[in-house]
Amino acid sequence: MTINVVKKIDNLVEIRNILISVSDKTGLKKFVNQLLKINPGLIIYSTGGTHDHIQTFLGDKSHSCLKQVSNYTGQPETQGGLVKTLDFKIYLGLLTETYNPAHQKDMIRIGAVPMDMVVVNLYPFQDTISKPESTVEHARGNIDIGGPCMIRASAKNFIRVAPVVDPADYSGIVAEVKDLNGFTSLDMRFRLAQKAFRHTAVYDSAIAEYLELQNIEAVKGCYQAAAAK
Repeated sequence: MTINVVKKIDNLVEIRNILISVSDKTGLKKFVNQLLKINPGLIIYSTGGTHDHIQTFLGDKSHSCLKQVSNYTGQPETQGGLVKTLDFKIYLGLLTETYNPAHQKDMIRIGAVPMDMVVVNLYPFQDTISKPESTVEHARGNIDIGGPCMIRASAKNFIRVAPVVDPADYSGIVAEVKDLNGFTSLDMRFRLAQKAFRHTAVYDSAIAEYLELQNIEAVKGCYQAAAAK
């Protein structure tokens, strides 16, 4: 396998396109409105409940700056939101390198846009399994797939993309973006990437530890009992 080696990057990257898909919507309204105030031309791509939440507080303004991911990719979300963002067009936008001509040709070929910031937090797996009534099926249903993939892709490409996983970071990000007139710095993107990979590592560890504690006969019994009802 030949590994692509990047030789040229930008310290400052303008935020023009943001992908947002969050379970925890704390502070999202203020964050989005502040970013739009800094850059009124910003385009937000979003999914399901997050899209509806953003549309609610943006009102008429959402017509010009908010897009459904399903409309962008041309693929409707599957039942229950099982598959929403696992799409070539999304990941090319997350992983594309600014100074890679082959990547740019691919972007033009499929009509993709480069995502400059990704705001994602994950299904509440640990909250789910902490509830007394929680079953293996409840836990399984709260294993996020698309979220960790987007976080990892954007964090890998910190040379261009800002991966945001924690609402507690919103105010600091806004302050820096404002100081930089709508841009993110490499320093900030790298710090966010460090945190993003820690975030997915903790999440995966929680899932692994939970499954290791389960007995397969009890797991079978969970589904047999549900089927009998």
